[in-house]
Amino acid sequence: QVQLVESGGGLVQPGGSLRLSCVVSGSTFSSYAMGWYRQAPGKQRDMVASITRENTYRNYVDSVKGRFTISRDNAKNTVYLQMNSLKPEDTAVYYCNSVSPIWSWGQGTQVTVSS
Repeated sequence: QVQLVESGGGLVQPGGSLRLSCVVSGSTFSSYAMGWYRQAPGKQRDMVASITRENTYRNYVDSVKGRFTISRDNAKNTVYLQMNSLKPEDTAVYYCNSVSPIWSWGQGTQVTVSS
């Protein structure tokens, strides 16, 4: 059974930065493209960034391009999301997961951007 453990969220002022981490266990991590997803209150969960298995290609939704950077360390079974220039609209619970197939979700990590 795959387990996903996200961490690194918190309360930050607009313009601030956070680095999220997600440790994956129970899978051959390096065999899967990975993504970061977020869900704001009352909204659906959407992918905001993805990265290929070998760290060669990254993709972002337009709203985070130039501000967020996804990376991974296959030796540590960990995927990261560096978030800079944070905005109030980035407030959400952030989750990691495989791009496909989708595994059981972890608990996520809350990111709140507010002054």
